Amino acid sequence: MQHSTTKPSLFDALTPIVILCSLLAAAVSFFGDGSSSGPNQIALLFSGGVAIIIGLKNGFTWSDLESSIIKGISLALGAVLILLAVGSLIGTWLLAGTVPSMIYYGIGLLEPSVFYAACCVICAIVALSIGSSWTVAATIGVALIGVAKGLELSETITAGAIISGAYFGDKMSPLSDTTNLAPAVAGTDLFTHIRYMAITAVPSFVITLALFVMIGLNQEAQQSSGNMDLILNGLNDNFHIHWTMLAPLLVTLALAVKKVPAFPAVCIGALFGGVWAILFQQETILNLAAAGTPSVTANVVVVWGALFDGISVDTGNASLDSLLSGGGMSSMLNTVWLIMSAMTFGAVMEKIGLLKKLVESLLKAVKGTGSLISTTIVTAFGTNVLTADQYISIVMPGRMFKEEFQERGLAPENLSRALEDGGTITSPLVPWNTCGAYMHSVLLVNPLDYFMYCFFNLISPMLGMIVATVGFKVRYLVKKPEQENMIAAQSPAR
Repeated sequence: MQHSTTKPSLFDALTPIVILCSLLAAAVSFFGDGSSSGPNQIALLFSGGVAIIIGLKNGFTWSDLESSIIKGISLALGAVLILLAVGSLIGTWLLAGTVPSMIYYGIGLLEPSVFYAACCVICAIVALSIGSSWTVAATIGVALIGVAKGLELSETITAGAIISGAYFGDKMSPLSDTTNLAPAVAGTDLFTHIRYMAITAVPSFVITLALFVMIGLNQEAQQSSGNMDLILNGLNDNFHIHWTMLAPLLVTLALAVKKVPAFPAVCIGALFGGVWAILFQQETILNLAAAGTPSVTANVVVVWGALFDGISVDTGNASLDSLLSGGGMSSMLNTVWLIMSAMTFGAVMEKIGLLKKLVESLLKAVKGTGSLISTTIVTAFGTNVLTADQYISIVMPGRMFKEEFQERGLAPENLSRALEDGGTITSPLVPWNTCGAYMHSVLLVNPLDYFMYCFFNLISPMLGMIVATVGFKVRYLVKKPEQENMIAAQSPAR
């Protein structure tokens, strides 16, 4: 039976958001870097509870809200499966010597003065080739963080360089899911969308590289020759280091290029890593197994353990142990908890109309074309914060603003680029967003620390708003000199 509901007020819409922001700030203040290991989840669930109370007040039933929560969480299950698979991949790649070999060769090849810029370029090229920032972070990114540790360079700046490069490549790749999703939502074609994004993305990436070069020129590796030898010898002592150990990486990247979906591709990469470990890392496997364990049993137990709980290497050197240990599905469980909590909050906010109310309020302040595009970018970012998912940050604002763009005679690529600038690009900057939580789990650097070095992810949205405000390369459906004045005159007052 149908039941009537009341439209939310602006006060209704703002209340859960104010409470969430206050609790998240308190979590960081009280718990510091540990805020993502429980406090943030409680803040999200508590704020979701406040939103549920508002929904019940406005006439929604518990059944309505529960269904929306289940649906919201289900939208993130694909990301959860990939997260768990990536945990297994990291575990078996450590065991197989893949990550240690990448670190070993990276330390020898990458000069400290160009390290950050090189990280950014490498990740951009690979992401452009395979269309996945997540795969890049879980493979190349993990190794580059290891190289940074070996050189005693900043892991935080390295994470910013990795994410900047990965998201530029992802954004400009025709193989990327979000790069296909944005034009589909806006109503334009893929390659028109990519060419139009290049107007802001390429200058943003050039500025990003310049900044990393400047940082690198003032950065010196603190690692002494003796310590460097200790790292390299430790890698050699605990693993068989050889270029053939990179085979699991090449297989995974080849699957990505062939457009094999992320979850099966990563699973295959993880299993391939386990097989490679059995073939080439027998000494390591026997060292990790309990004393006296038969060889066959040791191989099964250690590889199986690497899949679900990673590996733990004891070299007697704490920094080296940290470098060579980790991975496993269990390492991702805290991130899964964070994602489920965030999706619960976002689902309730969308179901009872609080997000729509906020957008309607924003549109009242929109005047010209530049203001509309800038508002779209800000709304997409805000959706990333509130719903914790980059796909929702593209689809929902896209649906809400599409009609307004059409009424003003704006070409759909204006909307698709704004959705990418505000949605895709900013997603790893939000700690409880699926992308931010993923990057934290893989790179082991808190988004609250690395966000200030994600230059591309910060510059691109800002440049998008600047070019829209000055009217540079804004495209219209009908190109006439007097068009913008005509559209402004015909647009309803807001």
